[in-house]
Amino acid sequence: MSFYKKLVKETEEARQELYTVPQLIDGLGGDISRETYIAYLTEAYHHVSHTVPFLMSMGARIPQEKKWLHKAIIEYQEEEVGHEEWILNDIEAAGGDKEAARNSIPNLETQVMNAYNYDYINRKNPIGFFGMVFMLESTSTQIANKGATAVKEKLGLPKKAFSYLYSHGELDISHMKFFEETISKITDPEDQKAIIEVAQNTFRLFANVLRSIPHEGAMKDAA
Repeated sequence: MSFYKKLVKETEEARQELYTVPQLIDGLGGDISRETYIAYLTEAYHHVSHTVPFLMSMGARIPQEKKWLHKAIIEYQEEEVGHEEWILNDIEAAGGDKEAARNSIPNLETQVMNAYNYDYINRKNPIGFFGMVFMLESTSTQIANKGATAVKEKLGLPKKAFSYLYSHGELDISHMKFFEETISKITDPEDQKAIIEVAQNTFRLFANVLRSIPHEGAMKDAA
């Protein structure tokens, strides 16, 4: 079994847990309010704005004998630069206040997910961050386009309010192929273990981020 297939298999339980989050289920059906969509985008801004710093921290801490990974990391960085601004523009197009979103305090669950990844990069194994990359990109290829179309149609919002979701749904298909090619070259068992650990944990942490978003349907389910 290739390492990529092992990664997919080992994260299956955490992935399925993510897909049970009410906010995600309702989002895929378009059954969320404009306020919930803006709240989702705000939390997305607060973690996506860290993607490039994450990658920079990762690259700086990779040991000398593994610096062949720098090329892949640089390519990821170039792809990710400025995506947080796309999200803010989507908030504005959806009728929200993008500067208020920019200056807002992220939910604790978002702060925890960010802090976990910085801690893992700086204290444990920087190559483990590929687990976070896998979680985000594999999730967006599965749900981004479907969710964007459903919410757009139900809420009657313009397509320009969904540039982040649509672009990631399309971009991350090619990203996943590049990702699979990159990690297939990672043969160190400790690095592989780190990637799986971070992926499993960030699926669960991202589920908590989504659960933290105010959503009427989710509150009814809880009642």
